[in-house]
Amino acid sequence: MRVLLLLGLVAVAVADVARFEGEKVFRLKPVLDEHVTLIKDLAKSIEVDFWSPDSAETVTIDIDVDIRVPAVYLDMVYTILQQSDIDYEVLIEDVQAAVDAEVDNEPSPRAHSYTKYNSWDKIYSWIHSISSSNTKLISKQVIGNTYEGRPMTLLKIGAKSSSSKPAIFLDCGIHAREWISPAFCQWFVKEALSTYGSDHQMTSLLDQMDVFVLPVFNIDGYDYSHKSSRMWRKTRSRKSGSSCIGADPNRNFDAGWCTLGASSNPCSDTFCGYSPESEIEVKNVVDFIRRNKSIIKAYLTIHSYSQLLLFPYSYTYELAADHSELLKVAEGASAALRSLYGTRYTSGPGATTIYPAAGGSDDWAYDLGVKYSYTFELRDTGRYGFLLPESQIKPTCEETMLAVKYIASYVQKNLY
Repeated sequence: MRVLLLLGLVAVAVADVARFEGEKVFRLKPVLDEHVTLIKDLAKSIEVDFWSPDSAETVTIDIDVDIRVPAVYLDMVYTILQQSDIDYEVLIEDVQAAVDAEVDNEPSPRAHSYTKYNSWDKIYSWIHSISSSNTKLISKQVIGNTYEGRPMTLLKIGAKSSSSKPAIFLDCGIHAREWISPAFCQWFVKEALSTYGSDHQMTSLLDQMDVFVLPVFNIDGYDYSHKSSRMWRKTRSRKSGSSCIGADPNRNFDAGWCTLGASSNPCSDTFCGYSPESEIEVKNVVDFIRRNKSIIKAYLTIHSYSQLLLFPYSYTYELAADHSELLKVAEGASAALRSLYGTRYTSGPGATTIYPAAGGSDDWAYDLGVKYSYTFELRDTGRYGFLLPESQIKPTCEETMLAVKYIASYVQKNLY
């Protein structure tokens, strides 16, 4: 009897994991207003997961639109596309096959692996072990708990000093399904610790400044994307009276909140939340940055995908007061990144370079007075999208390090 009961429980557990068999990712190329209308109508009539841009509202002519389409709607979608004469290609033939191929099934090494997409449990134990074994350079503090009660542990990396040093704030994993992002924060910590003392640039940086690293911002969502649905993006907060779960943390900051490119519909992937900072994860980060505003000189947030280096603004088409300097630094960082593997990034303000989006963390930090505020959209440009294979973690992190070090070095030289 017990065996049957256990088998039943296992079956329930397996059934709870979302599957994507037969689903495809299309890239649509709207060049007429009718094409834009068609895509928006499609989004209203069937379940479409927008990969880029991240909502139907921000679709315009002459931008590539990447959408994931459930298998049951494929015949209908093909018919509509053929009748409308819109150019399209299939980027991913079978989403489940891509999900399966993303992770190589080598047996997990005993030591923490920096070239795997680690689960939250593994990252959590890594945070503790790496901070306790490198006490000269690293300390940790909990800045609050997530909605589901997980501690948000912030790592502070830098040589010990009797007075507070200027700092850079780096966060990863705001959007749950962008797994390459937390992989980069882990890589950054490893590199900072292992090259301090041998790499002049890193040593000088950590002697003069501190780097606050939040390895995973949206922990609940990230955990859910590993255990239940690979395509989950939002937080996991609940509101009585609504069956829809979570908000988009990168639409929840108090920067042009819930205007352009954000949705007030709780079921939307770009739901802005019920009020600015309604998401506890956002509130915890915002409170920490506000408290340390006098020392935080740069804010870097890591996302995927598109190979972009963005800076304010995203909530308005107006240029930031420091536009020309921010652009110059972004272009220098992009050139540094490109020098390793030839990967090309595009730099510019969010609204015009990718799409308008209100309530983003970089705009909020910039308006608070953190001048050097940047959003990275890491590899790739759509071949794998959010399902970047583990084999690309190492090259992606290596090249991104060059860009981050370039920005850090510029900020360090321009502190006073």
